[in-house]
Amino acid sequence: MIAAGFPLLSCLILLPLLGALVTGLCKELNSAKRVALGFAVIELMIALFLVSAFDINQGSRFQWVEHYAWIPSLNIDFIVGVDGISLLFLPLSALLTVLTILASWNSVTTLTRFHFALLLVLEGITLGVFSALDMMLFFLFWELTLPPIFFLIGLWGMGPHRRAAALKYTLYMLFGGVPLLFAIIMLGMNHAVHAGGHIPEDLSFSFPILLSTPLPENLQPVILLLLLLGFGVKAPLIPFHTWLPTTAMEAPTQMTALLTGLKLGVFGILRFALPLAPSAAIEYSWIIGILGVTTLIYGSLIAIKQTNLRSILAYASLSHVGLVIVGIAAFNMQGIQGAIFQLLNFTLIASCLMLMAGFIQHRIGSTEIIHLGGLAKTMPRLATLFFLFAFASIGVPGTSGFPAELLLFIGVLDTYPSLAITAMLGAIIGATYTINFMRRAFWGPVVNAGIVDADDLKSRELAILCIPAVLVLIFGLFPNLILNIHYQAAEKWLLQLNSPVKAKIIAPDSPIRSSQ
Repeated sequence: MIAAGFPLLSCLILLPLLGALVTGLCKELNSAKRVALGFAVIELMIALFLVSAFDINQGSRFQWVEHYAWIPSLNIDFIVGVDGISLLFLPLSALLTVLTILASWNSVTTLTRFHFALLLVLEGITLGVFSALDMMLFFLFWELTLPPIFFLIGLWGMGPHRRAAALKYTLYMLFGGVPLLFAIIMLGMNHAVHAGGHIPEDLSFSFPILLSTPLPENLQPVILLLLLLGFGVKAPLIPFHTWLPTTAMEAPTQMTALLTGLKLGVFGILRFALPLAPSAAIEYSWIIGILGVTTLIYGSLIAIKQTNLRSILAYASLSHVGLVIVGIAAFNMQGIQGAIFQLLNFTLIASCLMLMAGFIQHRIGSTEIIHLGGLAKTMPRLATLFFLFAFASIGVPGTSGFPAELLLFIGVLDTYPSLAITAMLGAIIGATYTINFMRRAFWGPVVNAGIVDADDLKSRELAILCIPAVLVLIFGLFPNLILNIHYQAAEKWLLQLNSPVKAKIIAPDSPIRSSQ
């Protein structure tokens, strides 16, 4: 691990909490909005600095590590750090927070200070999830995401059942937290037993230490199952997905953009679940792959039957989660790099599509397909950007979705050809419902009088979408900007799973790293 002098990660986590406090204390509403936006922009600048100063040659090691004693009696410490896998989630999460604040600028009219303060609180906690290196600290951040999300859905949701949706989401997440906590405790106790020590004196919840602590073969399937259950609820994976479409229809679109863009559950599977139980992960990789492809196909088939844009995007997000899980289950370099790339794409593509659904809802009063039609005639700028993000979501060449999906399919073909063919079928279905919705909603005659008078994207809204649109094109044309950052960390991830044969050394100048 590479230690840092200045506690940048602690500042990244704590600064939004300070910003939330200052925002809540502002007397003038406009001042509160500007303060919240200012803190979010500063967060983004710090996160971008971390990326610029990141040592790619040491990308497999944790950098900017901070280690402080927290609960000494249980050996629980405040440990944070980032490697090539987690690094890019920091600036993209910060960027998404800036976008959601701007998108909420005029749409939130009640308890406005509280709303913006909660967005900042959620940002700080989320960055803690991505950077925590102590499992108990990670679990704390994991559970702390629930209160702000509960209030953001329940107080500012657009549906009549928003409070029920907030409660449903919270109960699902609490259910998922139970097996997650059990797994963490079992891992800590296993370390004490392996070290020949006593409990609680020799407990350890440090993620790097747990990675180097052998886990008995009979315990690995249990740990893997508990972690997959805990993370699978939030990912979500079938059959724990029902909270997502409910939330998409009832919650404010800004909140849904955060939930569909930041796939913390899939990150948890990638970061913790599989490396901590490596033998079981390899042994049952085919089951993980089947679970992923089932989620992929199910999400795609259900999305075809949906008539509401927000519901379509929710099931599309579910389908994409399945694709990422299939790529991870390949346990080779292409699969893991494609999975990380696609997770980063979620932050840009899925969140922006959901934000545009909110713009349509605000103008037309509905996102039902029966009320849409001819949107491109009155809102050409919105239509152009929607097409770009929609094409990126189905992996059209030239967008960031193409190299991610290409790597995923190559990786899965090398390991599980039958799953790869099934996943490609799911991708074709995804392209079908995406193109069909665009055809019906943006082309054809104008069927709603409200569309005739609807305004196109305003300057602020255009600015919100242009930055991620440019990133989608840049990452699509120059995928090595992403791949080079997490290449060494992905290689180490494979080696930790005792699969050195699949962790082949690839030529560093290859745009898309493929097997030799």
